[in-house]
Amino acid sequence: MAKKDAKQAAKEDKVKPAARSNVSSDGEGFNASAFAQGTQEELAKVIWPTRQQLISESAAVILMVGLSATLIYLVDKLFGWASRQVF
Repeated sequence: MAKKDAKQAAKEDKVKPAARSNVSSDGEGFNASAFAQGTQEELAKVIWPTRQQLISESAAVILMVGLSATLIYLVDKLFGWASRQVF
């Protein structure tokens, strides 16, 4: 079982070679059209969120950032008060 898992993990870790190269056919320079085409192909694969997903996930991020900032502020005030009491 362990050998099978190790072999499977090794296969998954291998990096697949790029299907297209952004280097021109003579081996020198950058091929802008190949880059643009590759970029367009990759963007076509993206699954864009719906408006509802975007709004709800953005609200969750803003809420968590606010809660984290408040917690850090309160802990800072607590340690400031404690240090003034000691020193």
